[in-house]
Amino acid sequence: MAATDTSTPTSTSTNRHKGIAGKVVIADTVVATIAGIATREVEGVHAMGGGASRAVGAVRDRVARSADHTRGVRVEVGEKQAAVDLDIVVLYGTEIADAAAQIRTHVAGAVERMTGLEVVEVNVNVRDVHVPGEESDEEEEVRVR
Repeated sequence: MAATDTSTPTSTSTNRHKGIAGKVVIADTVVATIAGIATREVEGVHAMGGGASRAVGAVRDRVARSADHTRGVRVEVGEKQAAVDLDIVVLYGTEIADAAAQIRTHVAGAVERMTGLEVVEVNVNVRDVHVPGEESDEEEEVRVR
């Protein structure tokens, strides 16, 4: 977990209690969730995680009726810095190098803006290419309800 010292204000809010010292602790799962959502917002990203992770995650999502935003995301969070590893599936036709650059920028910006942590590394591992129209694990599950 990351601890951020709030004794020095980082924004120009009109909060009259801004001089009160204290600590903000940011859990690894918070950073992972932010990174996962930011990754999915980039055009060309079809899914997150590897094959087995996606299959298990799809079943869990249907049972829980919610999405796991941390699937395919691993983070290391220190007191002032964070590193992010992402496993993604891209859509066929996506320029992978451009998408990876956009993912790095978008994820780092979101994590830094929301947590105040410096993102020192965003690794993008492309695990597969999704071809629209081909049957996928997720489509098979929907078909056999």
